[in-house]
Amino acid sequence: MERITRRDFIKQGVFVATAAGAILYLDPLDVFAKELPPAGESWLKAPCRFCGVGCGVKALVKDGKIAAVTGDELHSVNKGLLCIKGYSLPGILYGEDRLKSPAIRKNGRLKSASWKEALDLVASKFKETLQKHGPTAVAVYGSGQWTITDGYTAVKWFKGGMGSNNVEANARLCMASAVSGFMTTFGSDEPMGCYDDFDVCDAAVLWGNNMAEMHPVLFSRILENRRQRPNVKIVDIATRQTPTTDFADLSMVIAPQTDLALANCIAHLLAKKGALNRAFIEKHVVFKKGKENIGYGLEDKFSFKDEPQRVTLEDYVKFLEPYTPEYAAGLCKIPAEKIEQVTDLYARPETKVLSLWCMGVNQHTRGTWMNNLIYNLHLLTGKIGIPGSTPFSLTGQPSACGTVREVGTVSNRLPADRVVTDPEHRAVAAKIWNVPVERINDKPGYNAVEMFRALDRGDVKAIWIQATNPFVTLPHLNRYRNGALKEDRFVVVSDVYPTPTTETADVVLPSAMWVEREGMFGNSERRTQHWYSLVEPPKGCLPDDWQMIEVARRMGYGSLFPRDRKNYVKELYEEYRQFTLGTGKDLASYEELTKARGLRWPVVDGKETPWRYVEGSDPYVKKGEGLKFYKNKADEGRAVVWLRPYEKPPEVPDEAYPFWLTTGRVLEHWHSGSITRRVPQLHRAVPEAYVEMHPEDARDLGIQESNPVKLVSRRGEMTVKCTFHGKGKVPRGTVFVPFFDENYLINQLTLDAYCPISAQPDYKKCAVRIEKMVLG
Repeated sequence: MERITRRDFIKQGVFVATAAGAILYLDPLDVFAKELPPAGESWLKAPCRFCGVGCGVKALVKDGKIAAVTGDELHSVNKGLLCIKGYSLPGILYGEDRLKSPAIRKNGRLKSASWKEALDLVASKFKETLQKHGPTAVAVYGSGQWTITDGYTAVKWFKGGMGSNNVEANARLCMASAVSGFMTTFGSDEPMGCYDDFDVCDAAVLWGNNMAEMHPVLFSRILENRRQRPNVKIVDIATRQTPTTDFADLSMVIAPQTDLALANCIAHLLAKKGALNRAFIEKHVVFKKGKENIGYGLEDKFSFKDEPQRVTLEDYVKFLEPYTPEYAAGLCKIPAEKIEQVTDLYARPETKVLSLWCMGVNQHTRGTWMNNLIYNLHLLTGKIGIPGSTPFSLTGQPSACGTVREVGTVSNRLPADRVVTDPEHRAVAAKIWNVPVERINDKPGYNAVEMFRALDRGDVKAIWIQATNPFVTLPHLNRYRNGALKEDRFVVVSDVYPTPTTETADVVLPSAMWVEREGMFGNSERRTQHWYSLVEPPKGCLPDDWQMIEVARRMGYGSLFPRDRKNYVKELYEEYRQFTLGTGKDLASYEELTKARGLRWPVVDGKETPWRYVEGSDPYVKKGEGLKFYKNKADEGRAVVWLRPYEKPPEVPDEAYPFWLTTGRVLEHWHSGSITRRVPQLHRAVPEAYVEMHPEDARDLGIQESNPVKLVSRRGEMTVKCTFHGKGKVPRGTVFVPFFDENYLINQLTLDAYCPISAQPDYKKCAVRIEKMVLG
C-alpha cells in the first residue's frame, strides 16, 4: 500500500473529513427512525458496561426492563458488532440475588436496614474517624466502572472536603503503569491515536495482549483490515499461546519478564541496521536514564522517587550494545530469527506499525519501563502521529480512562493531569471547588496496595469500597482480607450483588447499575460517552455518587454538591469540565455529549480530535508545527526515549516452587465474575476456574485431564481441576489460572510486588508448585 506521510495527511485534509464523519448525531427524541419499535417498546442508546473499548449498544426497553440489546450499527467504535458479554448485558441486571436493601452488621451478621439508618451510620463513623485520627485514616476505593460523576464526587469530597488524598481505584491494578508510561514519555496521559488506526495499519504488534478474548471487537477491526489487505501482519508476543495466537503471522512465546530484553534488542537492531529516523529524533526526542535496581514494593510504606538525567543518542546506542539477538533470544527462549522478523516491521519506513498492549505489559514489576520501551520503538523510527502508525495502550474497564485517569481517582492526582504535590494545581482545584487551598493536602495518599496494607496495620480505620471486589482481586489476598475483618476497622461496600467483599462489610449499600441511572464513561480512544437512565433501578437501589453525596451532606459537606437530584449529573459534569478547558484535554459540554455517540477529546468548538499532537487534527498544535508533544513542557515539547534495562522479577521458580504461575481473564467472564457469573449462558459456557498445564508437565507428575491438583505458593494454596485442552496453551514450566471464580481464589497465591513508579502489582509471574491430589 502506498505510504501516507504526516505531511500528505495534513495536505489531503483527511483529519477534517474523519472528524466530521465521526460525530453522528441522534434525533432529538433519541429514537432510531429506521427501526421504530412496536407500541410499548423503545430502542435507546448507551455504551456497553464491560471493557474499555466503549462499544455502542441499543437497548430494548420493554415493560420497564432491558429486554435485549443489539450493537449500534451507526456507532463508529463497533459498527453494530458486540462480543458475547455485550450481548449478555440485560442478564447482569436481573440476577436472583440482586442487592435491594441496605444492610448493617449487628452481632456479627448483616441485617436489613433503612437507607436513613445506613447512611447515618456511615456518616457518623467517617466523621468520628476523621476527628479522632485525621484525614489519612479515611479512604475510598473505587473503580474503572465508576461513572465520571461517581469518581468526581469521590475526588471532590475526599480531597476538597475532608482533606484526604486516600482516593484509589481498582484501575491501579490494571492501568497505572500505562499512566506513568504516558506521563514519563509524553507529559500527559492517554493515547495519541484512535481506533481508526486499526483499520489502516500494515502491522499490528501485540505485546502481552490476548485481544481475541479481551478486546474482540477491536481485534475484529484488525482482522477485517487484513481481510481487505492480505499483506497486513499480526505479531503475538506473550508468555502463553491464546486464541489470539491462532490469527498471528508471527508468534513469540517468551519467558516471563523478558519482554524488557526483547524490546531493547529490537531497538539495538534498529540502530545497527541504520533504521533510526534521525531527523525525527533530532526534532522531537530527548533521551533520559533513571535509577536502576529500583526494588519491588514488597515492604510496607515502600516509596520510590526516580532521578532522571539527560543523556545523548550516543549514550543510548551504547546502553543497547549488550542486547544482541543472541543474548535476548537466550533470555526469551525463542529463536533469534523471530526477533529479526519483528524488528524488520519497525525498521521499514513504509510499514505502518500499530503496537498494542494491555495487562501483560502493565501488570509487571517493571510495567512503567515496559511502556517506555514500546514508545521508544515508535519514537526512534518516527512511527507516531501517522494514521496506522502509533503505540496504543488498551484498557480493560469502561471508564478506567474517563473516570480514574481523567478525573484523577488515584491518590496523587487531581483532574486533567494535575497532581496534589503541585501548588498551582491545588490552587486551580481550590478555586473551582470554592474551598480554601490549604484544605487540599499536598502529600499523596496511599496507593491501592499500600491502602490495604494501611487498613491491615490500622493506619486506615474507615474505608468505603464501591463498584469493585478487592477481596477477590487483590494480590496476596489473605493478608488484605484479614485486615478488613479486624475489630476496629469500619468497612462500607456499595455493590449490586453479594461478593466476598460484601462479606467483610459493616455496611452494605445496594447500587443502581448501568442504564438504571444516568452517567458517562470514557473509553480507550479518549471518547467520552453519555447515556440517560433508561429504566428504574430495583426499589431500594441508589447510584454510587448519590450515596456519597448523602453521606457528605450528613457530615457537613453539603455545600460541595448539588441538592437537586434531577439535574445533579449535569451540574457535577459541567463543574468537572472546567478543569479540562484550555489544557489540551478539553471535554465536550454536557449538551454536546447528549447529542452524539461520544466525542474524543480535546473537543474545541464542538470538534473532536482523532489524533493528538498532530497539526490539522489537534487544535493545540499550531500551523507549521506538524507534530508537537506540547504537554511535555519540561522537555520543550519533545517526547522522552528512556534507557530502561532488563531486570529479573522478584520471585522466580526454584526447586521448592518450580513453576511459573500467571493469571488472567477469559472471553466469557469479566474481572472477578460478580456480574457475568449471574448470566446463565455465560456461566454455562465457563462454569468454574481451572489450571492450564502443559501435558508433558502433567505426565511427569502423573496428572490426567480434569484431575484436581493443589497449587501452592509461599503465600497460599488452592485446589482446582487441571486441563491441557483449554483455549490457551502454556509452555513447559508455566501454569495459567483465570481469576473470575470466587470459589477458586487464585490471588491467595499471587505476590504483592509492584512497579515502584506506578505501584501497579504484577499478577503475571510468581513461583508455585503443583501437588497431585490423591483421589478416592
